Amino acid sequence: MSTHDTSSAVPRSSDGTSRVAPGVTSSEAAGVASSEAPGVTAVATLSDDDAAARHGAGSGTAVPGGVVRSDGAAPPGAAAADSRTRPSALRNPWALGLTGIVLPVLLVLVWHVLSTNGTFSPVQLPQPSAVLAAGWELLRSGDLWLHVGISTQRVIVGFLIGSGLGLLLGAWLGLSPWARAIGSPTIGALRAVPSLAWVPLLLLWIGIGENSKVTLVAIGAFFPVYTTVSAALRHVDRHLIEAARSFGLRGVKLFTTVQLPAVLPSVISGLRLALAQAWLFLVAAELLGSSMGLGFLLTDSQNNGRTDRLLLAIVLLAVLGKLTDALLGVFERWTQRRWSVAGAR
Repeated sequence: MSTHDTSSAVPRSSDGTSRVAPGVTSSEAAGVASSEAPGVTAVATLSDDDAAARHGAGSGTAVPGGVVRSDGAAPPGAAAADSRTRPSALRNPWALGLTGIVLPVLLVLVWHVLSTNGTFSPVQLPQPSAVLAAGWELLRSGDLWLHVGISTQRVIVGFLIGSGLGLLLGAWLGLSPWARAIGSPTIGALRAVPSLAWVPLLLLWIGIGENSKVTLVAIGAFFPVYTTVSAALRHVDRHLIEAARSFGLRGVKLFTTVQLPAVLPSVISGLRLALAQAWLFLVAAELLGSSMGLGFLLTDSQNNGRTDRLLLAIVLLAVLGKLTDALLGVFERWTQRRWSVAGAR
């Protein structure tokens, strides 16, 4: 068995060391050498990236060069490559957070200009300072926390009930063709009923207490979750389900282990839509037959000509809606970590 001489594959200097032209990579040099010397095996020095790629061979996550890693860890340099694709101003989390404040500040400035240059009267559009003064007045009397607390409680309880029922019924109709054929037309018709149409019926059936308001919020939270879950489950990969069944997964175990993680992004989107819908239905519930809450504050301020308190209620609804949506974002990240760890195992 003969060995090939590799010394002629790469040009050498007078001192016997290998020499590669500037700007030419080792792989290009090897290609040139092999083309100039047929039958000669070219030896190229591995770069750091090549060594890292070969070191990760046999794993399951894709890295540059076709190498994959199964431990779920990001390849070295992947975060740096991702950060290079984003603008430099958005790489810092603090800078990213400050960027999101720019538009609200501009809106407040426009609000201040329109309320002071004569475009709107103080009754039509009070100054931002007048709205802050109205908030401080309600805060000192203790009414502000009462309105915020009761509205938040109604939204949370109604959201949990409505989204839970939407998840269960959406899963049932999404997985069962017979249930979908029977129940989907009726639920689709009920989804088109406006929120205010439910108010007099609930007041007649349940009364003017808390139960009617929580029920209306639950109705608003039910339909987005039901729609997204039932639609997403119908499009789960059938090969994935068949593979899970071959391992003995059936019923609830199949749903929680395979089908629910597969539609998790759709579920989170449905939950966020349901939360926004819950705040909308809350205002509809508190506009009629209520003595507390932000919806009542809206109606009471309109009747008394307190536009400053009316704008305060609108701002509080916006802030509370954003805060609750941010909490759902935390839940979304937790579920992603939980299912990714479970999948890796």
